[in-house]
Amino acid sequence: MARISELTARDLMTGDVETVSPDDDVSEVLGRLAEAEFNGFPVVDDDGALVGIVTQHDLVGLFEVQERTLWIPVGFPPFMETLTYAIDVSWDDLDLGIDLLRNADKPIREVMTTEVVAVGPETPLDDVLDLLADDERDINRLPVVEDDRVVGIVARQDVIRAIRDERRAAEADA
Repeated sequence: MARISELTARDLMTGDVETVSPDDDVSEVLGRLAEAEFNGFPVVDDDGALVGIVTQHDLVGLFEVQERTLWIPVGFPPFMETLTYAIDVSWDDLDLGIDLLRNADKPIREVMTTEVVAVGPETPLDDVLDLLADDERDINRLPVVEDDRVVGIVARQDVIRAIRDERRAAEADA
């Protein structure tokens, strides 16, 4: 294995990438995510070109009602601080059922993120790290694209695993 400083996206990526189509229904993708060990899919067109990405966050947003946020006072009166508590006060099976029915048949193209941050196979580890550590973007997985086609995906845990493996190898050599 190459030294950690020499690694590229190709060295880190998982090559067998599960994708979805822009025409797939929200309900179908939700079902696939429920069984997956990750939190999103690259969205590819019929030619295999990357056209978007859809994550759990995108899909959960369909079922959260922003007007129903609880404000919880913290400390003692006059309660100078509050917490925004992520709970829907009327979240019951009926509300969820209505939201699910209303959104289940939507195509993924209506909820996916189209401004996808992707890398090429030869992108150096340092650039991959910069993207995955960017607080503003909060990216967990980077599609690896070559000739407009998704050839792999690099997740944060892939980078962490590579660093761990290099450290173990260095300890074993010492």
